[in-house]
Amino acid sequence: MSDPAPESLPGKLFSATLDRLVDRLGLQEQSGDHGTPYLTLESQLPMVEGEVGNIRVFTGGPLFRVVTCSLAAAPMQLDSHMLFAFTPGTSAVPHFTLDSVKAGEHFAFHLDLIPRVDLGCNLPYIDEVFGPLTPLFEAGNATEGLSQAHLSPRQNAIMSPWMLAKRATEEAFSAIDDTVKAYQEHWFSVLEKGVSKTAVAGISPAELVERNLRNKRIIFDPEVDAVWHRITGMIGKDAVDTTRALLIGEDE
Repeated sequence: MSDPAPESLPGKLFSATLDRLVDRLGLQEQSGDHGTPYLTLESQLPMVEGEVGNIRVFTGGPLFRVVTCSLAAAPMQLDSHMLFAFTPGTSAVPHFTLDSVKAGEHFAFHLDLIPRVDLGCNLPYIDEVFGPLTPLFEAGNATEGLSQAHLSPRQNAIMSPWMLAKRATEEAFSAIDDTVKAYQEHWFSVLEKGVSKTAVAGISPAELVERNLRNKRIIFDPEVDAVWHRITGMIGKDAVDTTRALLIGEDE
């Protein structure tokens, strides 16, 4: 169902997470020509030739869209897999995201449920949607061999306080699958039950849609997340623009 190299720890974590998502929700892949991934990523670098990854898109079930981006280039010692599962614009259910990476000898991951409302003024939403994540966050955070990844205060502000963004030893990275599964299972539960009216009292569907697009425009802004500048040289501006457009979802 997904195709990272079997010996890759980041690939295995990504693949297992994507497979659970597709199987549980009955998603369908939106393929490119001849059954290929939605977009094949070709290297623009002289030291790396040919295909270096792909963008895959899935739709169906209760979701708006799932977008994945895999990049692997041995000469650059890069093995990176990103997954975003987006709920519809009018939904208060958070988006689910996982990044699974090895760069050089270092492993890293980013795991989060992205809030759909302003947490600073919606305590019932915090308690209902994110409260159950607290013991999972604390257990994952306490895993030996993890250290904090460098994110700017701006990046932290647009995600959730339950985000786990960590660098990891190989042993620690191998141990985080249970935390990823637990986050994903909680997200499945919220997705299936929905968010109560109490938790979103006073927030209209139109307000959810507007905040969602504003939030995603910031999350995927190259001036907020410099990774877009770094990979532009690798896969080209057109591929980056296409990927960002899929993630932001102005077409919803």
